[in-house]
Amino acid sequence: MVRSILAVIAGLVVGGIVNMGIVIAGPMIIPPPAGADMTTAEGLKAAMPLLEAKHFTAPFLAHALGTLVGAAVAALISVSHKFTVAMIVGVVTLLGGIAAATMIPAPMWFIALDLIAAYIPMAWIGWKLAGR
Repeated sequence: MVRSILAVIAGLVVGGIVNMGIVIAGPMIIPPPAGADMTTAEGLKAAMPLLEAKHFTAPFLAHALGTLVGAAVAALISVSHKFTVAMIVGVVTLLGGIAAATMIPAPMWFIALDLIAAYIPMAWIGWKLAGR
């Protein structure tokens, strides 16, 4: 039981590191529109009409790959209940995604895609990859 709890914590930490790495690298790969301040909530809200679909690639990949890697790490560390620990990582990150969707303005298509595809399915894939 203790190892499963530690597996979930490790999965969340590693997944969070992957998430933040992609979020930080994203604007270097796909720069925001000229003059857009993406560092504050107010700036993000003001820049939202200027953003194109390509600007949502990094946030989606950050959420999806962070969850996938976190779930895989949790499943690899756990001795038993590998599926459960992977899904716990998926649910916790989904709750974070829901919180972000309520705080950060984004187009409805992105919110729907993100919440449907980036968390639970990626946790499942992470579990499957860890089982091999």
